[in-house]
Amino acid sequence: MARLEVEDLHVRFDTDEGQTLAVNGVSFSVEPGEVLALVGESGCGKSMTAMATMGLLPPAASRSGSIRLEGREISGLSGREMRRILGREISMIFQEPMTSLNPVFTVGYQIGEVLRRHEGLSRKKARLRAIELLDLVRIPAADRRVDEYPHQMSGGMRQRVMIAMAVACNPKVLLADEPTTALDVTIQAQILDIVRDLQHQLDTSVVMITHDLGVVADIADRVVVMYAGHVVETGAVDELFASTQHPYTLGLLGSVPRPDLVLADVQGRLAEIPGMVPTLHEPPTECVFAPRCPRVSDDCRTEMPRLAETAPGQWAACVHPGVARAHPTEVVLP
Repeated sequence: MARLEVEDLHVRFDTDEGQTLAVNGVSFSVEPGEVLALVGESGCGKSMTAMATMGLLPPAASRSGSIRLEGREISGLSGREMRRILGREISMIFQEPMTSLNPVFTVGYQIGEVLRRHEGLSRKKARLRAIELLDLVRIPAADRRVDEYPHQMSGGMRQRVMIAMAVACNPKVLLADEPTTALDVTIQAQILDIVRDLQHQLDTSVVMITHDLGVVADIADRVVVMYAGHVVETGAVDELFASTQHPYTLGLLGSVPRPDLVLADVQGRLAEIPGMVPTLHEPPTECVFAPRCPRVSDDCRTEMPRLAETAPGQWAACVHPGVARAHPTEVVLP
């Protein structure tokens, strides 16, 4: 049984211009101990998918579809019932630790609050457990840093505090919303190492939300590529990078800086995807990527293609799937 199953998820926002379809028919599953990456450019619906899964959408948004946690349907749970499982069974590392952490409480108090609420620990035991968690995420001098405030810590340290809070109750599923954003490369690698170690130690399934294909190559087992609120390609990491089927995924890979070409002193611009992301006010009547696609034909404009198996273990929503790389050499990711 999959740890997390999301099926036909839709998220709509009421705006002055009408309804906006932020997430449109997204489906995926995460197996026990697996790392699944949600990938796409900003605004494609990755974070909104995670927020909808957690039941944390704003009042202006509506959600439909099925969300099952270890076979249990949670999409229809009340706010009170969801609060019982948030943090304990499914948890989230939010994107901006400085805005997610409360500046007037110590990090130890904030971690301890999770433990007191879900585990019923006393204040003293919660503080001791908070020190253990800070040590688990490799914060040095944890017994001293536990009494510090968020502003006294660096960005990397704050991100580690967010991870400690998220795994405090050993959740079965961990959603990580771009946990390495705005961190330098060295700290990014350390954060990914921590997530990977915790995933193995706690047997936690991870949904990694990112636009960084280097992160995907480093940590993920499978990939779900999103564009304009839709899933356009999915498959195992190695197969997807070696045999990309959808032109949008190919465009993402082509926009990654190539260290091998730089070292060889090969001049040239990074590949770019021309055009603009479509508006999301109306259900699509054609392939959502058609206005920007180099393979577009009349067939692409008749209906929105559905996900279909285009290669062993790979699915793509494309009328003309298949490999067509600008650089036929192996993909080199940072």
